Amino acid sequence: MTTRTAIFPAHRHALYQQHGYSAAIQSGDLLFVSGQVGSREDGTAEPDFGAQVRLAFQNLRETLEAAGCTFDDIVDVTTFHTDPQNQIEILMPIKDEFFPAPPFPNWTAIGVTWLAGFDFEIKVIARIPKAV
Repeated sequence: MTTRTAIFPAHRHALYQQHGYSAAIQSGDLLFVSGQVGSREDGTAEPDFGAQVRLAFQNLRETLEAAGCTFDDIVDVTTFHTDPQNQIEILMPIKDEFFPAPPFPNWTAIGVTWLAGFDFEIKVIARIPKAV
């Protein structure tokens, strides 16, 4: 049986403690990252949408790094949006900063009505590189 190992970034955000979940779970060579939002260290939402998206990607980067991964190791992405039609123009250039070149991961975007005070959330599955 494969064991599950909880992964947390170096600066564990208050949301994990407040809501009782792990930033990510490692199972074998896969990393399942919980939805990352544009939360500040105290758990509050960044109010500016573009800054919130960028912070969500930065929080994702910190979680990936805690498991020895980078954005290049991501194989599947799911994003959640409170107003996708009006947010896409702000989102896409920021996404391109973090995924600048092919091959791009799988991507599913879902419109939702509620994200606990946030407007964007990103969750991913990554393959953990083998130690050299």
